[in-house]
Amino acid sequence: MRRQVLLFITILSIGSVFGQVSYSIPEEMAKGSLVGNIAQDLGLDVKRLKLGNAHVYSGDSREYIELNSERGVLLIKERIDREALCGDTTPCAVHFQIVLENPMEFYSVTVEITDINDNAPTFEKNEIKFIISESAVVGAKFDLERAMDLDVGTNSLQSYLLKPSDNFLLKLHSQADGTKNVEMVLQKPLDREKDELISLVLTAVDGGEPQMSGTMQILITVLDANDNAPVFTQAIYKGTVAENAAKGTIVTTVSASDADRGLNGKINYSITNTLDDVRHTFEVNEDSGEVRLIGRLDYEKKRHFQINVRARDNGGLSDSCKVIVDVVDINDNEPTIKIMSKSTVISESANPNTVVTMINIQDPDSGENGKVQCLINDNIPFLLKSTSNNFYSLVTDSDLDRERASGYNITVTCSDEGVPSLSSSVTLTLQISDVNDNAPVFERSSYEAYIVENNTPGLSIFTVKATDADWNQNARVSYILEESSVNGVPVSSYVSVSADSGVIHAVRSFDYEQIKDFHFRVKAQDGGSPPLSSNVTVKILIQDQNDNPPQVLYPVQTGGSVVAEMVPRSADVGYLVTKVVAVDVDSGQNAWLSYKLQKATDRALFEVGLQNGEIRTIRQVSDKDAVKQRLTVIVEDNGQPSRSATVIVNVAVADSFPEVLSEFTDFPHDKEYNDNLTFYLVLALAVVSFLFITCLVVIISVKIYRWRQSRILYHSNLPVIPYYPPRYSDTLGTGTLQHVYNYEVCRTTDSRKSDCKFGRAGSQNVLIMDPSSTGTMQRIQSEKSILDEPDSPLEQKPPNNDWRFTQGQRPGPSGATGGPEVAMGTGPWPQPPTEAEQLQALMAAANEVSEATATLGPGTMGLSTRYSPQFTLQHVPDYRQNVYIPGSTATLTSNPQQQQATAQQATQQALPPPQASAQPEPPKAAQTPASKKKSTKKEKK
Repeated sequence: MRRQVLLFITILSIGSVFGQVSYSIPEEMAKGSLVGNIAQDLGLDVKRLKLGNAHVYSGDSREYIELNSERGVLLIKERIDREALCGDTTPCAVHFQIVLENPMEFYSVTVEITDINDNAPTFEKNEIKFIISESAVVGAKFDLERAMDLDVGTNSLQSYLLKPSDNFLLKLHSQADGTKNVEMVLQKPLDREKDELISLVLTAVDGGEPQMSGTMQILITVLDANDNAPVFTQAIYKGTVAENAAKGTIVTTVSASDADRGLNGKINYSITNTLDDVRHTFEVNEDSGEVRLIGRLDYEKKRHFQINVRARDNGGLSDSCKVIVDVVDINDNEPTIKIMSKSTVISESANPNTVVTMINIQDPDSGENGKVQCLINDNIPFLLKSTSNNFYSLVTDSDLDRERASGYNITVTCSDEGVPSLSSSVTLTLQISDVNDNAPVFERSSYEAYIVENNTPGLSIFTVKATDADWNQNARVSYILEESSVNGVPVSSYVSVSADSGVIHAVRSFDYEQIKDFHFRVKAQDGGSPPLSSNVTVKILIQDQNDNPPQVLYPVQTGGSVVAEMVPRSADVGYLVTKVVAVDVDSGQNAWLSYKLQKATDRALFEVGLQNGEIRTIRQVSDKDAVKQRLTVIVEDNGQPSRSATVIVNVAVADSFPEVLSEFTDFPHDKEYNDNLTFYLVLALAVVSFLFITCLVVIISVKIYRWRQSRILYHSNLPVIPYYPPRYSDTLGTGTLQHVYNYEVCRTTDSRKSDCKFGRAGSQNVLIMDPSSTGTMQRIQSEKSILDEPDSPLEQKPPNNDWRFTQGQRPGPSGATGGPEVAMGTGPWPQPPTEAEQLQALMAAANEVSEATATLGPGTMGLSTRYSPQFTLQHVPDYRQNVYIPGSTATLTSNPQQQQATAQQATQQALPPPQASAQPEPPKAAQTPASKKKSTKKEKK
């Protein structure tokens, strides 16, 4: 230790003495260490120090030094730290005063504190960290913290050392205040990928003895620089996805690596497609690189996708790759049926293989999913042909018939071969146009209609109906009445047909007695071009009305003649007096006649057969009975309402003519008539004889040559001659019978008056007298035409069959059917006699009477007859056995030859007869009285 003592003595004018002493001591001296001998240095006595109560006065300062007054020295009271006391101020000294009392004296003492190297250089921090980018350029400077050294002078900080120094070096920069700044300079580029963390040691060295130093660790973190771009593991990635994949399906995952770290090594993935819809279909996870489906796929629209994926780090460096996505087809599309060309209407006359529709089939699926097969519904006359790939043509497979099917709904079904298979269908509506290939067809093969006679003209009779299977104009049916004739008259004068409705109207009023039925043809014609037609036969049946009263044929009623039937007084019970013969030109029940006795001179003597009109005695004739008997017989038909006729029958009850003449000769006679009567009788006899011979010739000719003629002539001296109205015909029997009968019988008695009568004379029991005759022939009954047409309501109904019988059941005029005869006057008619039956009965009677002429009495003087029958008989029973001769109880029967002739004639008459003449034949000459007398004489012989 070096001690310096400086002594200054100053004499003050006030009388106090002050001195100043300086010492120099090193810092950090131990406590109690001697600083200096202040007494000696001040030249004071130790006693003075004691006596003067010497003490140290430092003022506000801390006392580091104390005064030992006994020894007169200064000692270290408290350890002194120069750095603490002065810091970096130099020189560093402690100032205090020593004060003495008695007398007051004080002295200044300065103790300089010198530095010792007791402080090593130190850094504020033990370590310091730097983050330096590896991209830092060479020469980059980094300031370092300076070390602190409390010492001063040479003991203070002198230099720095940096180790290792591969990448950095130190540079010191002196400052104006004498301090030095330390800089670390980059002398070599950093590479984080090689040394991510660098540790350096900075050492600060002072200049003291011994030399002291301090260190600080420098930690350098090399900050990564974005000097490495991301790199994909593959340049091209491939993935497949079904077109029906759900959203969110991972297609593939891309991966890229970056040698950098941190933000520079953090990779973000993104899709860079801009021109297509990839962004709307796919997305990539920016962190994981997963490529996901976010949209809907459609294989038929796009089968492949190319996704451009970019990987970029935070430093902006990037890499890219391609992701090829193949869409896998799913059978999700039904076949599409497109109609290229079609016809909605086709003619039914189209030939087979006529193309109706062209169809294009498209299925955008691929492979088996896109293979399509097409079919059409069964049982239709069409065929689907494949013309080329995905093209089909619908053609006709057979002939078409619009009437069988007017249209078709053709369903085309197309199915692909996918699993599961998908199909689609389309329905084509095809109309078949009509061709006029069907003629109208009537509902029936023939028609029958009924109309009651006396109808009103214009009345609707019947409706014919025809249908045409064609359509529209081709099916429009018109009805046409075909030209024909009925009995020589055009059918159009009978009926008319409505062209539109087919209603048949009566043009005229019909008369059943004139025409019973007729037929005609109606043509149905369609409106096609050319038109087609068909026809049908319509038969009109006229139904009878009870519009004709019965007509009495016998006995003939004359205005001035008296016809009498003679009954001998010896006649027994049941004696046949005469027979009333009547006919009714109506038919069926309207012609069913019944006979009743209305009035009689003696009702107890005679009766009339209800069915046969036979007048018979019902008791024995007595002498008391009047000679002149007058009977009134009423003939009624069975029609509704019933019609009737009356006839007066005169009966003479006598055994001889003189007796009768006395009763019937009270009539005046004209002289001129009596003179001419003989001439007429002779002429009538000649005509009858001629006709009889002609009849025999004709009959023989018919038998020899078997002529099929309908005219049969019979000539004989008839005791009973029936009269038929002209054009009287049978109804509803065996066919149409048209006859014209005109019978005129002229006979005389053998009286002198030579009366000419028209009536029935069969024996000596018949007396005909006409007092008013003038000698000329008088017609008994004029011909009547039955073609009258009174109006009557029409009923379209079938004929009444209540009165019909089979051939074996049909009764004769007498009421017998081949079995036992019905009792006279008992029971109703089983069946009304038809005209044919009545006619055959009368003709048979004529034949019988011609053979029985010899049996007649002398009362028959002459006979004149005229007839012209024309009729057709089919299966008519023979009623000749039922004809009675007045005056006898026997029934005449024909001989076998006549029966055979009659059968042959009926067979010939079964053939169609010629048209009956509507004109009656002119009357033949009547017999004269002379001729009647001659015949009477011959008979007597």
